[in-house]
Amino acid sequence: MAKLRHIAMQVPDIERAARFYETCFDLKRVHQAESPIGNAIMLSDGVMNLTLLNFPDGKGGQKHGPDWAGLHHMGFLVDSEAETKARIEKAGGSFYMTLPPYPGVDAEAKYKDVNGVVFDISEHGWHNSGEGKRKS
Repeated sequence: MAKLRHIAMQVPDIERAARFYETCFDLKRVHQAESPIGNAIMLSDGVMNLTLLNFPDGKGGQKHGPDWAGLHHMGFLVDSEAETKARIEKAGGSFYMTLPPYPGVDAEAKYKDVNGVVFDISEHGWHNSGEGKRKS
C-alpha cells in the first residue's frame, strides 16, 4: 500500500517560508539542498515531509514564474516502483521524468496523473519522513 509522505511547494522566499512552518507548526528542518535544478529546504513532523522549493534562476522545475507559490508535487512511498508504475499507466497516468542524481537531492521517479498533476513514487522515502527504505 502506498503512503503519502512528501508534499513539495514552490515558494518565492524559501527561508521566510521555512521559518513560518517551523514557527507555526513546530516542523523541524531535516535537510537542505542547493543544486543546478533548484534549492530545497526539507521540513518534517517525523512522518510527513514538507519540502519547500525555490528556483532562483528560473531554471529547473519552476512553475508559473518566480513569484508564484503553491503545490509543486507530492510523493508516495511505495513497496514496488515497478508494480506501481504499471498501475499508474493502466489508470491513465504517465511517466514524466527521473531527477538526476545531484548531491542532497532525492532522485525519485516522477509521473503525471490524469489531470497533469505531478507526483513522485519512491521505495526509499525522503529525509526523516519517519520511514526508510520499505521492504517488499
